[in-house]
Amino acid sequence: MNNPRILAALGDPLTIAIAASVGLLIVGEILSPGFAQGSQIVRLLTIAAILGIVAAGQNLVILGGREGIDLSVGSMISLGAVLAGNMMDGQNSGILPALLIAGGIPFLIGLVNGIGVTFVRIPPLVMTLGMTAVIQGGLVVYSQGVPSGAAAPLLSAFINQPLILGIPGILFVWVAIALAMVFVLRRTAFGFAVYAIGSNERAATLVGLPVPLIRVLIYGLSGLFAGLAGVCVIGYTGTSFISVGDQYVLPSVIAVVIGGTSLAGGAGGYLGTMAGAVALTILQSVLITLNLEVWARQVIFGVTLLALMLLYGRQKKLRV
Repeated sequence: MNNPRILAALGDPLTIAIAASVGLLIVGEILSPGFAQGSQIVRLLTIAAILGIVAAGQNLVILGGREGIDLSVGSMISLGAVLAGNMMDGQNSGILPALLIAGGIPFLIGLVNGIGVTFVRIPPLVMTLGMTAVIQGGLVVYSQGVPSGAAAPLLSAFINQPLILGIPGILFVWVAIALAMVFVLRRTAFGFAVYAIGSNERAATLVGLPVPLIRVLIYGLSGLFAGLAGVCVIGYTGTSFISVGDQYVLPSVIAVVIGGTSLAGGAGGYLGTMAGAVALTILQSVLITLNLEVWARQVIFGVTLLALMLLYGRQKKLRV
């Protein structure tokens, strides 16, 4: 046990998140026999995939530093779900337009967030919180406060029904997003630039990196991922309402932190975030099994985030 490599592996956030997921599955099985059976695990992974998709954008924002956290992702998810639902209106022919609109508009709004943070120098928390209020107000006007639209049957089947080997299509999409994220962060100039500006923005500027453009773009990508997550949400639930995305804001941050991404920016990666999303989803399910009230679950999420910040959330971890 004194082997440095073993000790380093045991202390790695990715390893901890995976171990936590396994431990929570065992606890859930003890509390409710059948909790860890195959079909239940697939269902949990489906829910985790939606969280993981929105957390991909949150991951980029946090990696970019300057205390970046996107609090507007919840309203972006709601916007994507409402737009997609109304574009599809229960028709398979509306899936492609829904994806384009539900992804494109949040992407543009995310760019506005990035412009506000980068050029107007508005603190990220203030900028994205203000944008949340704007989007929510717009959704009330657009929908008149009444749920509208419906998921296309093909989309609902893709997300909820087995596609290959008993695995829903959304899990294959999540794997594809993971591969793309890992490739971009590890192998492209854009990925290296994101780490660079998160680690030391001044140094990144001095070596000639287009820091403003990169920072604006990562906020745009956060909006894009949130909007696409909104499409997945309506596919999973079948309907949408204007606050459907609110439940994803805090979990998207916790998933990133659980995975070892530093809240100071410049260190971390998406594989850890994926493991964090899975662990958090299983934790949510265990808490529901315990019949805890919503407020109690929110308290636990908040305490978890604060504890992780104190333990390792701001440390410079290896890039995963």
